[in-house]
Amino acid sequence: MAEPKIVIRTVTKEDFPLILRLNEENVEVLSPMDEKGAALFGKWAEKFLVAEVDGRFAAFLIAFREGVDDYWSENYKWFAAKYSQFLYIDRIVIDEPYRKCGLGRRLYRELMDHARNTKVPVVTAEIDTEPVYNEASLRFHDAMGFREVGTQYVRDGKIKVSLQAAEVAVDVP
Repeated sequence: MAEPKIVIRTVTKEDFPLILRLNEENVEVLSPMDEKGAALFGKWAEKFLVAEVDGRFAAFLIAFREGVDDYWSENYKWFAAKYSQFLYIDRIVIDEPYRKCGLGRRLYRELMDHARNTKVPVVTAEIDTEPVYNEASLRFHDAMGFREVGTQYVRDGKIKVSLQAAEVAVDVP
């Protein structure tokens, strides 16, 4: 059996309906997103990536740099208060049929390479720990070099998150 062809590319407007569907299907572990929000994210994002497997939409990742003052995310604001330069993974969603195919690793590697190439010293993310302890995500982030740098309650105290950061080796001239 042939290896699937995986392509990582920048989002297009044509991807938005699939992104909104996938976000809604996983909204219990994400923030809601509508068309207006997706358009704003497209404008603000440092990286808005899509993964395709054999030409089919399979996943997306949205990441922001520091300085997006209009972004309302409590987690983004926490990282902005802690780091002067960072790349924040707002969300990554992999469609159910494509989970366990290595897409998360591929998207994160692409993002880490971008951070390294643009001399951003840290990549950040958060993982839900209460009311649902997302052990699979915690293991994944640990394997990708992330470490907990804080915790906080968000969404009116209903959800506790582990705030995570991975240092990026940046060559200094």
